[in-house]
Amino acid sequence: MSLYEYTYIARQDIQPQQVDAITTEFAKIITDNGGKVAKTESWGLRTLAYRIKKYKKGHYVHLKLDSPHAAIAELERNARLHEDVIRYMTIRVDEFEEGDSVVLRSKDRDNRAPREDRRPREEKKEGAE
Repeated sequence: MSLYEYTYIARQDIQPQQVDAITTEFAKIITDNGGKVAKTESWGLRTLAYRIKKYKKGHYVHLKLDSPHAAIAELERNARLHEDVIRYMTIRVDEFEEGDSVVLRSKDRDNRAPREDRRPREEKKEGAE
């Protein structure tokens, strides 16, 4: 079996519970076709880089899959037919990255405490002269 990373974007106007239901539906497709879901990450409601079908935001979900190609083909077919999924992307990888994805690590970085050795700009200018 091969390793895949699958990311999909759901419409912004659905509830997070509906996004979780879509994720479990997609996970069931993978397991029914002989694969397994190694990890699931919900990246939350994020702003899109450009409008897609008149939507400015979308619910992002990232799945790490260990499955045969037939299961991925069935997953993509169902994603195309699902009315709440506006985009999806599947990438084959050699190995999974350890820990959280880059998106989740950047969220942690945004929530970190400010550095204590940082001074306001006015103080830096006065000290430099």
